[in-house]
Amino acid sequence: MVKRVRVVRMSVEQPLWRALAAYRVLTMLYALLLAAFARHDYERPWIAITFLSLMTVWTLATLPKVGSAAACTKRFLGADLAIAMTGIVVTPLADLQAQHVDGPTLPSIWTAGSVLAFAIKGGWRWAGFASSLVAVANLIERGEPSRDTLHNVMLVWVASIAIGYVVEVARASERTLARALEIEAATRERERLARDIHDSVLQVLAMVQRRGAALGGEAAELGRMAGEQEVALRTLVSSGLVPPTRVSEDASEGAVVRTVEADEDEPGDGDGETDLRTLLAPHAGSRTSFAEPGAPVLLPSAAAAELAAAVGAALDNVRVHAGEDAQAWILVEDWPDEVVVTVRDDGPGIPEGRLAQAEGEGRLGVALSIRGRLRDLGGTAELISVPGQGTEVELKVPKVSRGKAGSVR
Repeated sequence: MVKRVRVVRMSVEQPLWRALAAYRVLTMLYALLLAAFARHDYERPWIAITFLSLMTVWTLATLPKVGSAAACTKRFLGADLAIAMTGIVVTPLADLQAQHVDGPTLPSIWTAGSVLAFAIKGGWRWAGFASSLVAVANLIERGEPSRDTLHNVMLVWVASIAIGYVVEVARASERTLARALEIEAATRERERLARDIHDSVLQVLAMVQRRGAALGGEAAELGRMAGEQEVALRTLVSSGLVPPTRVSEDASEGAVVRTVEADEDEPGDGDGETDLRTLLAPHAGSRTSFAEPGAPVLLPSAAAAELAAAVGAALDNVRVHAGEDAQAWILVEDWPDEVVVTVRDDGPGIPEGRLAQAEGEGRLGVALSIRGRLRDLGGTAELISVPGQGTEVELKVPKVSRGKAGSVR
């Protein structure tokens, strides 16, 4: 079964498109107010009324076009810029005096919305192209441009190019974030699979190797083959050649979707809580003492299962490295903000540097089955060992923990 986990991440462009839509409406209203106040100054008011009516209908009808990068097509951008430039050029036809003074054009600052659409859609190069055309239209409209005209043209040109550059940087950052999420998801899933492999397949292969060597004959050959497969599987797991996840970016929705392969029979994280004592009690026996609080030790079901699996991995290490006759103790402490489980044994202890050596050899029991699980839960695993005095593993899980699937309680 393929399980899709959606990590909601808003695209940085969406707020810009929404702001552009609001800007176009507000500047349209501003241009209409300017024309209303100056209606008596127009020598040919019908030209102004015709253009402003066209601009109003166009602005309201094309609001969905500035809702996203996908909707804002090149054809729309070209038509929008053509309308803006037409409004600039026909201004002297409506008011002959406008060509000789630094008064506003018919579209006024509405023109900047067309240039900004180019900037958001295509970056600083598109912005430079659109603002240059608008600058030419303004210079033609003025005939003899003044210092204020040149200042306004330069302001639009620089501002649009700067916004386009910022948009390009934001897009590059989004791509980097998507790649980082992909690597993180793949790493976490690979570690989860490595833990499961260590807890099951690798231990079975190791047991077959030991029993085969002890029995001899054909069983010894089977043991030798099991040992070879164990080494090969450990190498595969430790080298990170298992690609269990795929992360893709849904650009239209501004979200990252993570797809992981999951067994249909694999239990989900669940929304309930589990008493940790019920999961650890089966470990109690003649060689393992279990001390627990009198009240239930409640944790989210997924967190409790992972913590119990880490305890089981620690006890497996006791049996393998300290011997079948070693005595082990499990102590559960339920604190207000965290749960602490301590696993201690009376074995010979771990020589200094042995854990680092084991990880280098691909033996990842402590690194993945214990520390990896606790890290995924937001907790810690501390191992204390003194040669000749046994080993103690202290597992701490916060009451508000992050589960395997990234859900937070």
